[in-house]
Amino acid sequence: MPDTEYRIPDTGYRRPTTTQQPDGDSDGNAPSAQPVLVAMTNEPRYSIAFSGGTARIGDLASWIRLTAATTVLIGPLRWMLIASGRLDRRRLTHHLERLWAGVMLRALGVRIAVSGLDRVDPDQEYVIVPLHEGLVDPLVVTLIPLDLSFAVRDELFRWRFLGPYLSSSDQVSISTRSGPDGFRALLSGARSAFERGESFVVFPQGSILGIEAAFYPGPFRVAEKLDRPVLPVVISGTHRVWEYPYRPILRRRQHVRLEILDPIPATQSVEQARSVEREMKRIALARAPFPRRYEPDRDGWWDGHPFRIDEDFGDLAERVRSHRSAGVR
Repeated sequence: MPDTEYRIPDTGYRRPTTTQQPDGDSDGNAPSAQPVLVAMTNEPRYSIAFSGGTARIGDLASWIRLTAATTVLIGPLRWMLIASGRLDRRRLTHHLERLWAGVMLRALGVRIAVSGLDRVDPDQEYVIVPLHEGLVDPLVVTLIPLDLSFAVRDELFRWRFLGPYLSSSDQVSISTRSGPDGFRALLSGARSAFERGESFVVFPQGSILGIEAAFYPGPFRVAEKLDRPVLPVVISGTHRVWEYPYRPILRRRQHVRLEILDPIPATQSVEQARSVEREMKRIALARAPFPRRYEPDRDGWWDGHPFRIDEDFGDLAERVRSHRSAGVR
């Protein structure tokens, strides 16, 4: 099936005469030739504040467009989402979620190449396991033609503008520090989603560090226990839209890839978890837009945060082990 590219028409954007990407990019590559909106000085001039962080934008036209979209999203659409969730109007909630995501993706000018939609059975509930590299990922996942429920890190429920929606729409709060309790919450949330006829989205890396972050086994065990297939989804390129929490720079007109792989039967989900992880990462690394790469000297060691480095990235895994064994963590 050929890729489908979702393009947003240019409504006034003009490419800068030069582009500057401080420190290269988080792919570990030289600066890209594709147009990006970043400041022509060391720091973008315009900013939009969120409860969870700040996005900095390099030109006034993009700031105006994104400010207008954000006003709509955290105003009327947000309150409609919250109300529909509290009234348990699930069909309306899912419609508004897709509308919310679409408005934001258009405002950001994201170009998304989608493939594998023919692998999705609209009458089947799945445990969906996407790669994770940025806060734009959930918006991109809504392009999958299914009603979705998400497992969400507990800290996002404390974000002023996002938390009330997450709570009212029964998204599942998960802490990667909670061990067995976290798995029980995951299992309970997935069961409730399936009873409503929804698929359950779990980002198995549990962080947006980069492609090197290892998968947690939880979503694959959930699929086995609740007898639902796993739907692997490769996402790459989203980290270049907004690099939060590493840098506040927000870029428009970035290229993103969403590739849906063959579903994994529930009975094979745990057995095939490792091979699925390797295949997803192989595909992500094979061609542009490339995934985010984790570099501790640039991104920090994130002491006190639970994460594991995939042993296939042996040098980095050893660096992290050495750092931790030195008693820093």
